[in-house]
Amino acid sequence: MNTLIAITGLGIFCLLFEILNLRKAIIPITILGLIGVLAINFCEFGTEQSYYNNMIAVSKFSTAFSSLFIVLTIFLVALSHNFYQNHQTKISDYVAIKVFLLAGAVAMVSFGNLAMFFLGIEILSIALYVLAASDRLNIKSNEAGMKYFLMGSFASGIILFGICLIYGAMGTFDISEIHESALSAELPIWFPIGLILMIIGMLFKVAAVPFHFWAPDVYEGSPALTTALMSTLAKVVAIATLFKLISGMNVISSLENQDLLHTFEVIVVIISIASMCVGNIMALRQVNVKRMLAFSGISHAGFMLMTLLTVSASAGVLLYYTTAYALSGIAAFSVILYVCRDQENEDITNFHGLGKTNPLLAAILTASLLSMAGIPIFSGFFAKLFLFNQTIQAGYIGLVIVAVINSIISVGYYFKLIIAMYSKEPNQERTGKPFLIYAAAVISIALNIALGLFPSLVLDLLQ
Repeated sequence: MNTLIAITGLGIFCLLFEILNLRKAIIPITILGLIGVLAINFCEFGTEQSYYNNMIAVSKFSTAFSSLFIVLTIFLVALSHNFYQNHQTKISDYVAIKVFLLAGAVAMVSFGNLAMFFLGIEILSIALYVLAASDRLNIKSNEAGMKYFLMGSFASGIILFGICLIYGAMGTFDISEIHESALSAELPIWFPIGLILMIIGMLFKVAAVPFHFWAPDVYEGSPALTTALMSTLAKVVAIATLFKLISGMNVISSLENQDLLHTFEVIVVIISIASMCVGNIMALRQVNVKRMLAFSGISHAGFMLMTLLTVSASAGVLLYYTTAYALSGIAAFSVILYVCRDQENEDITNFHGLGKTNPLLAAILTASLLSMAGIPIFSGFFAKLFLFNQTIQAGYIGLVIVAVINSIISVGYYFKLIIAMYSKEPNQERTGKPFLIYAAAVISIALNIALGLFPSLVLDLLQ
């Protein structure tokens, strides 16, 4: 709760800096403030508390994921300095929106009541709608914002309808009360229907097949930094919230009582396989790097959904996988922001010869792509290893075989970009070495490698 209050206060301070004409101090003060918020959150780790009649429930799960969200926001705020350097009058607005978005993200993984869950979703979603359409003079950004707003509104409506049905079945919004009632043998039919609607809405937020159709266009049309936020922070928040929703509401037990558990598992397997296959196959055809990473994100959503098959034991694996994926995404988008900052698009041709003109950033982008592909020594490899091991133990060997094949397929489009950087001749001059972009890229990939060498640092947090 203290974390949520501190984040909200920091967002208000960002707006006050604009009033006081202290724009130059916004980025450093916000980063320092987020580091302070991280310390406050760390102090809450290991405690089990609830606030305001269980509206907010603090647990190891919520504090661990909140820490990840705060770290990702620090990177995104740091990258804002160079990305918005030509829009100094608006920088406080953009940074404040990111901080308030973080408040929504923390609320989404800390909810103890479905009303707080929905409030967190709306705070996060409205911030993303604004950021997607923030480049007002670019028609693609306007299109992306409109598409995301329309699709996101429908998804939010579906979630809200599901919450209403669950309330009608249980007579409460409180997660702990729903958890206890779900053990009952007799549950109204509205309860599983409400669950289905809520899960459908969350699958849209995760961008899993067949609810993925908005992602490629929105990722491509949005400003690059907003795409980075959607690809990393927003996706991680959505999958973590979906996981907590299923575990917190005792969905597995309730479905088992009504003989629906097997159907649920089959649906999760189908959606997971479809997401991996569609994401990877479509990514092979892309020439726009942001669009390619959008389809890559869809395939990774398929991998993350595998944790829903072993909810009782996979919280640590999900935290590790999302951390590895998000850090790789931050490193990759840091390089994309540098390479494409003066370009009209993010096509692969912009990366030709990067290995010769800027070996450091080329190496960082290569490392991040190899991590996403699941190549040792990066944490992406160990994330998939632990995930596959757990899924095999649960008896889903066929799903793991499909996942391994898809990991091999993903190497194809990742290496297409790597080959372009090292085998092609440079086609543009790249000047300047923006410190914060370099710092974000180097630190994020260093953390990725460190987690690959010492996976227990994250895995054991939720044991």
